[in-house]
Amino acid sequence: MNILPASYLNYLEGKPAAVVATVKPVLQQSAADRLHGVRVKLLQHDEIQAVLDERIPFGEILEAID
Repeated sequence: MNILPASYLNYLEGKPAAVVATVKPVLQQSAADRLHGVRVKLLQHDEIQAVLDERIPFGEILEAID
């Protein structure tokens, strides 16, 4: 099991279960690779998508409206 950086744990804190279920696997992948950060895309209809982003340093999360 990958240990998530404090910044990732802080991001997840207080988020609805559906958000955690969507974002956490990508955070875990980032923590395993330790190469890139995560972009959380805020889509229409309150949907979200999380992806690794090579432009974001490891341990950082950027939310963006897509």
